[in-house]
Amino acid sequence: MMNNSMSTLVTQTAVIQLLEDEGVEYRLLPHSKPAKTIEEAAQERGVDPQQMVKSILLRDMSGFHVLACVPGPAQVDPKKVRDIFGCRRMTCADATDVEKVTGLVIGTVAPIGLKNPLPLIFDQSIQQHELVNISSGDRMAGVELSTDDLLILCDPMMADICR
Repeated sequence: MMNNSMSTLVTQTAVIQLLEDEGVEYRLLPHSKPAKTIEEAAQERGVDPQQMVKSILLRDMSGFHVLACVPGPAQVDPKKVRDIFGCRRMTCADATDVEKVTGLVIGTVAPIGLKNPLPLIFDQSIQQHELVNISSGDRMAGVELSTDDLLILCDPMMADICR
């Protein structure tokens, strides 16, 4: 059972606000403690790590950013993303950069509710599941929604971007 202070805290994130505004059905999956890894988060939420959508902010040398989303246990391949966008070199953004660009701290980034619009690219394997899990924008909860709804909200490019 969720206590009120927590439900208030979590429902005030930009992610939850967007889902509410768009009238998208979702299920809030509270954590008993903040998760540090995808595996921990999946365990806290009682879901398959494959259904977790991990959002990784990449940047090239010119400061161009892309949000790459892959299934929980997978690794994003910056080279594949770089080739798609025609960038020279891509690396994972550091914590400061993530916060500045997305408005969210590392570990709470989702492909929706971002501070600034970003190019989004999803690994096509995300479509294998009917339901997916994203961060709620808060370390203490995840959000489960239909994959179709997420794709409609994000309208991402789809490609093979895993290692």
